Amino acid sequence: MGRRIGYARVSTEDQDLAIQKAALEKDGCAIVFEEKRSGSQRDGRKQLELALKVLTKGDTLVVLRLDRLGRSLRDLANIAHEIDGLGAHLRVIEQSVDTATSAGRAFFGMLAVFAQFETDVRRERQAEGIAKAKKAGVYTGGKPRIDRRRVLALTEGGEGPAAVARAPGG
Repeated sequence: MGRRIGYARVSTEDQDLAIQKAALEKDGCAIVFEEKRSGSQRDGRKQLELALKVLTKGDTLVVLRLDRLGRSLRDLANIAHEIDGLGAHLRVIEQSVDTATSAGRAFFGMLAVFAQFETDVRRERQAEGIAKAKKAGVYTGGKPRIDRRRVLALTEGGEGPAAVARAPGG
C-alpha cells in the first residue's frame, strides 16, 4: 500500500484550510498540499501540480470533497486520468469515492458531471441576476480600474509604460 497525499484548497485568502487539513491528516495523509486559489480553473494551482508530481505507483491523492479538486468536468477528468496514468488512485473522503475500485471510478464520473452542472447553474443564476439588476438600473458594472483619460494624457506627453503605471490614476 502506498502513501496518502492530501490536497486542501479554498478559493480566497480569507478562507481557512484548517477543517480540510485536519480531516486529511485524520485520514492518514503524510503530506498535505494547501492552496488558496479558485478551483474554476486548473491554471496557476501550483500546489495541486506539486501533489500530482509526488504521486507514485500505489499512492492515493486524498481530498475532502470533489469540489476541492476542481469544478469543471474537463479538469476533473484530466486530473483523474493523470492520477490513473501514474498507477495511483483518488480518494474523496466526504463522498466516499475511491478510484481504486470500479464502483469508485463510476461514482467519480457521476460526481464530476454534477460538479460541472452545479458550476453551470451558478453561472446562469449569476447572469440572470446581473441582467435583472441592469434592467432595474441597480447594476452598472464594476468601478473603472484606471483613469483612461489620464493614461492617454501621460502617454501623449511622452511618458513610458513604467511612469504611467506609477502615476496617480494611471
